[in-house]
Amino acid sequence: MNLLGKSILIGGIIMIFIGILLIYKDHLPFIKYLGNLPGDVKIEKENFKFYFPVITSVLLSLILTLFFNLARKLFK
Repeated sequence: MNLLGKSILIGGIIMIFIGILLIYKDHLPFIKYLGNLPGDVKIEKENFKFYFPVITSVLLSLILTLFFNLARKLFK
């Protein structure tokens, strides 16, 4: 299998996983907390809203890093 084939395969698996998450997001309890974790910055004033999901970004970064490292080792 060449590099292009592996890339397409990994991309397809990621798209399937994202699709399943989007379809079943109401049934998965951990999805509704993403974006509302302690440490996410929310500032709301009269005519201004600012939202920066710090902890959610760090958590998603860790999960994606683990996933891609495992995928790299499996498809080497």
